[in-house]
Amino acid sequence: LRLQEVLVNVGDAVRRGQLIARLNDSSIAADVAQTRASLAEAQAAADEARANGDRARELGPSGVISAQQILQWLTAERTGQARVEALKARLTAEQLRLAQTRVLAPDSGVISARSATVGGVVQPGQELFRLIRGGRLEWRAEVPAAELARLKPGMAVRVTPAGGSDISGRVRMVAPTVDAASRNGLVYVDLPQPGAARAGMFARGEFEIGQSRGLTL
Repeated sequence: LRLQEVLVNVGDAVRRGQLIARLNDSSIAADVAQTRASLAEAQAAADEARANGDRARELGPSGVISAQQILQWLTAERTGQARVEALKARLTAEQLRLAQTRVLAPDSGVISARSATVGGVVQPGQELFRLIRGGRLEWRAEVPAAELARLKPGMAVRVTPAGGSDISGRVRMVAPTVDAASRNGLVYVDLPQPGAARAGMFARGEFEIGQSRGLTL
């Protein structure tokens, strides 16, 4: 489908569930309308077949109608109901496709990248936007393997981005693997108040391993 409308740009703040783009839905809407009409027609036929089935069950014991006619009416009743159920399932699937032509923000945050352009054809799985969820950033620190064992989730961290002031953070996770070439492991640090920091910046930081008392003169 083609992108009909793009409603946000890089740097825009969005709310969870906000409409950020719309795909051309004319062909899908036509399919939905056609399926609705087919369902109405099938429902009318199923109602007639059900009435004939009731008549067959009522008159069957009396012998007024033949066994062959009874079988035909009962079969038509089951066939009509099966067609109605199939069309209902088809309508549900097409309504889901129609809903998916509205691209909604999965969470509140800030748009950090946009590849969506009006008139472009969207392929399944194609990335249209990138979102900084909740305006939150994290620092991915490369730490020598020998030091990884000393770092634990929850530790306090002071991060200094290039050209910026210090930012307080907390260790979220220590990566379970180490790069075989550099012998460094990644440590993920949450930055609740990123301040002037921006995604993609280089930064250095210090981990607070522990505290102890000492005597000074």
